[in-house]
Amino acid sequence: MRSRVMASLAVIAVVLGLGFAVNRPLTTTVAAPTGPEITVYNSNLALIREQRTMPLQQGLNVVRIDGVPARIDPTSVYFRSLTDPEGTVVLEQNFEYDLVNTQKVLQKYLGEEVRITATDGSVYVGRLLSAGGDVMLAREGEDLVILRYDQIQKFELSALPSGLVLTPTLAWLIQAGQEGEHQVEMAYLTEGMNWQAYYTFRLAPDAESLDINGWVTVENRSGATYENAKLKLVAGAISRVAPAQVLVRMEKAVEAPAPSPEVEERAFFEYYLYEIQRPVTLLNNQTKQVEFITATAVPARKRYILDLVRSPYRGEIIGDPEVASRVRGNPDVYIEFQTGPQSGLEAPLPAGVVRLYQEDVDGAPLLIGETTIDHTPVGERVKLQVGKAFDVVGERTQTDFVKLGPRALEETYEVVIRNRKATPVTVQVVERLFRSGDWEIAEASHPYTKADAQTVHFTVEVPAEDEVTITYTVRYRW
Repeated sequence: MRSRVMASLAVIAVVLGLGFAVNRPLTTTVAAPTGPEITVYNSNLALIREQRTMPLQQGLNVVRIDGVPARIDPTSVYFRSLTDPEGTVVLEQNFEYDLVNTQKVLQKYLGEEVRITATDGSVYVGRLLSAGGDVMLAREGEDLVILRYDQIQKFELSALPSGLVLTPTLAWLIQAGQEGEHQVEMAYLTEGMNWQAYYTFRLAPDAESLDINGWVTVENRSGATYENAKLKLVAGAISRVAPAQVLVRMEKAVEAPAPSPEVEERAFFEYYLYEIQRPVTLLNNQTKQVEFITATAVPARKRYILDLVRSPYRGEIIGDPEVASRVRGNPDVYIEFQTGPQSGLEAPLPAGVVRLYQEDVDGAPLLIGETTIDHTPVGERVKLQVGKAFDVVGERTQTDFVKLGPRALEETYEVVIRNRKATPVTVQVVERLFRSGDWEIAEASHPYTKADAQTVHFTVEVPAEDEVTITYTVRYRW
């Protein structure tokens, strides 16, 4: 270790011009590799890991890595020579992203001689004085020529100014202890890459089962293209420092079994990881979709939930008799199913967008709702809100309000559920007892369950083209 440190100090001394004799740095441009490994998180972040071959001479080398993503986090770059890990050191790193365009080239050519051909065929030669709005030339004898950009056919310059690059580039000053071809690995974080799960659920005509098809959609807006990449997708919320300033640490790759499905899923730390089982090319500014889950005949059920008073109330209205005295609305419609072996869906579901379809009488599938799901592990119940019931109506009315003293009261509510459908429906009625945490149901027409400290549920079956009335009296103390 001490010899490595002394060697590095000697090289730095040379760079600073302290007079040690070493080889002149060899400049090498390394092309983009094929077959990188990309891990995309669903938080606009990706980890790129790749191996490259680069020729190095013993001593100082300037290595340029072209084609890195424009949205790379340069502070996250990791580099290691697999050929000579102890003797190969990166002394300096620069991220060059001042890309070539007409304005930048002309700005760097101010004061230099240029040749301009106008659209009418005229040719002007002189020193470039300005190129911000109009173009100004000083010809021999200080004759000034001003041209608009729409009057110019072409510019002719003697050379490309220094300091401009064609693609975002990492430039390294490397000290190599061993000459020859080095196999190196590097990794870095970049923004501009994301993935999202999209699901198509097909509900059976009797609403008692689902066919599920899931796709991952990968979006690459990083500013780089990745050829034949090994693609992994991580589902879960990772903690990040903003802006990211943590070096990527390389871990030994886990060998996966021989590929059989299109996408392999496995647990990873506190997240889930999905690995595409074939090489994938991700072009810049491209969106790519890959199927990752299918399941048929997953048991499901349709539920109607009538929740007419959802907003929490403030403490000062405890004794206000007019609060929510009459409310009317339609129940929300939910489709529920269970993940796990009992349903034939033994896979976690990453968060994503769900589109639910059902066949019409002619067999054509129609969209019946669109919603989202959270990350769902195996064994959990999924509850999808798909819309409002058209033919089922609920009306909630306060029918009585009695103050029992300075710190107690009773009130009575009536909830009418009208079913205009030709089939019976089961409706869960959600009642929120908002006035105080100290309450009791003094009387009720139907059984109820206590959902939490201030909510009760009534579940009733409403016959076809009929109605059911729920009444209850609640007593509050405070």
